[in-house]
Formats: sequence, structure tokens, C-alpha cells
Amino acid sequence: MTEQYLKSIKVGFIGGGNMASAIGAGLIRKGVLKPDNVWVSGRTDRTHGFWRDLGVHPTLENNEVVCNCDIVFLTVKPHMLDDALATVGRRADEKFESKLFVSVLAGVSLDVLYFKLLAIVTSPRIIRSMPNTPMMVGEGITVYCGRNAKPNDLELVDRLFSYIGMSHKVPESLMNCIGGLSGCGPAFAYLVIEGLADGAVKMGVPRPMATKFAAQVLVGAGKMVLETGQHPGQLKDEVCSPGGTTINGIHVMEVGGVRGSMMNAVEAAVNKTNELTSRIK
Repeated sequence: MTEQYLKSIKVGFIGGGNMASAIGAGLIRKGVLKPDNVWVSGRTDRTHGFWRDLGVHPTLENNEVVCNCDIVFLTVKPHMLDDALATVGRRADEKFESKLFVSVLAGVSLDVLYFKLLAIVTSPRIIRSMPNTPMMVGEGITVYCGRNAKPNDLELVDRLFSYIGMSHKVPESLMNCIGGLSGCGPAFAYLVIEGLADGAVKMGVPRPMATKFAAQVLVGAGKMVLETGQHPGQLKDEVCSPGGTTINGIHVMEVGGVRGSMMNAVEAAVNKTNELTSRIK
């Protein structure tokens, strides 16, 4: 699957919000997708303006996205999917039936997606994915699984997501669990960055410098884990000198329940996703 092939495929997004922006803008800025081969449906002038500035085709019509594209990303809110598909309609032609649908809808299972897409195609090829917003800067995480998808479909989606971060095929049973970490995790990390920066500001560091350095701390620590392969606990111990400054800070964090709060945050996110899954039929 060559880069030239990737630049020739036509990609659409039903819904032009944050997740569509992270995927579409990320791939365009990486030079993977040609802007002229991208269609996005959105409802607001602000949304259209963002995409128009990237050189893509913004539209009010979901049907226009499906008709023009080989891959259609479903990037609306889960409760909006029925209304979005109702504006597309069914077409009895081979080209329309050949569309690949990629969902980023949190908590919506492959079975539910298949049933809903039967409204517009007779045998939908579907990939359910859980990406996250850092894809916009090439540092995302995406997990995915498929139903009725061909090996080439899975390879294509994996390749696209790999350009803007990590990409892994997983059993559907893990989708909600991983989503509570990778999908919600950036927000948890932003809170940590803000907290570290606030601490530095309290001690006299200028706010812009404190925020920049706090963000780099998380980038650097993450790379240390990924590139050394060492356990985070071991890397932490290597920074904690006996009686030193770091171990005193770690003690305060443990007393404050930081580790437990992080675990609880992921658990709460997963439980909420499971709740949404049980509601969506």
C-alpha cells in the first residue's frame, strides 16, 4: 500500500468536530491525504471555515460525503447517528455498496453499527475505532476492530492511523476499557500538566515557562517509558535519591492519593462508556 495510493483515496467525515479535525487535519498536515480528496459535513460556519482553510470540501449534506468518498468516518455524537444516516438514503449500485465505514463513536458496538448502516447499504463493511485528539500533532493512540471488513480494509485503516500515532487492532471486548485510558487520558494528562505548572507558579516560576516545562516533563517521561522499555516504577526509583527532593514530593503525592485518583478516573470513564453502550440500540 503505497503513499501514492493513500493520496488517491477519497476520505469523508460525517461530522466535522474535534475528532474529525484530529484525524483529518492530522493526516493532511502529515501530507498523507490530499485536501482536495477530503469531504466534511458540518452544521456551523465555524466548522466549515476550519475545513475550508485546509483546502477540503465542506458541505451541509451528509449524502454528499458518502457519495464522493471511498472511506467514510462517522464522527458525529453517538445519539446523532440515526439522524445523520437518515439524510443519506440507500442507493442500489455497486460503487455505493463498496464504501468502508469507520466509526469513532464511543460505546457504539459493531453489532449496533451494522444494524444502523443496513439503512443505507446491504452489507456494510465497518471498522470501529477509538482514537484520541493528540493525533492532530502526530502523537495519537487508536485501537480498532472490524466487522465484515476485508483484510485490506483493516490494513488501510491501520496505515492511516499509524501516520498520526500508535495504531493497534484489538478484540472488541477491550474497546471500552482501552478508551477509558487512551481516549479520556489526554484530559487527565492536561490536568496533571496544569497542576505541575500551578506548583511551579506558586514557587515563583512565570506561568508561560511553567506550563511549557510541565508539558515537556510529561513528553519526556512518556518517551523514557516507551524507548527504554523499563517499568515506570523503576524509572521513578532512579530519580528518587535517598532523603532527596523527589522522594519527598512523591510522598506528598501518595498521601494525596494521586495514584488512586488516576485509577479511579480510568475506571469511571470505562464505566460511563459501558453505560452508554448498554443504552445504544
